[in-house]
Amino acid sequence: MAAKAQDYTKAFKDMLGNFPVDMTAMQDAYKTQAAMAEKMSKVALEAADKSTEVSTKWTKDTIAKLGGVAAVKEEPADYGKAVTDFASAQAELAAENMAAFAEIAKKVQMETVELMLAAGKDMSEDATAAVKKATAEATAAAKKATAAAK
Repeated sequence: MAAKAQDYTKAFKDMLGNFPVDMTAMQDAYKTQAAMAEKMSKVALEAADKSTEVSTKWTKDTIAKLGGVAAVKEEPADYGKAVTDFASAQAELAAENMAAFAEIAKKVQMETVELMLAAGKDMSEDATAAVKKATAEATAAAKKATAAAK
C-alpha cells in the first residue's frame, strides 16, 4: 500500500475559494465619500455665493461714494473735505464688510466641523459593521474549509 501524497495546492485553493469577497463594504465607503464630497461642495459654494454678494455690495457702495468725490465743488477746500469723507466712509465700509466675510468664514468652519464629526461617526459605524461581518464570514469559511479538509 503506497502512501498518497496530500495535494496541498488543491486544499489551499479550496480554502481561499471559501473566503468570501464582499464588495458592498467598498461600495458603501464610496457612497459615503461621495455624499461627504457633495456636502462639502455645497458648503464651499454657499460661502462663495455669499462672499460674492458681499464683494458686489462693497463695490457698488464704493462707486456710489466716489460720485461725491468726482463732483465739481465751489470751493477748493470742498475737494479735501470730499476726499476725507470718502476715506472715512471707506474705512466704515471696510469694517462692515470684513465683519461680513468673518461671519461667512465662521459659518463655513462650523459646518465643516459638523460634517467631519458626522462623517467620522458614520465611517466608524460602517467600519465596525464591516469588521464584524468579515469576521463572521471568515470564521464560517475557516470552519467550512477545516471540515472539508477532514
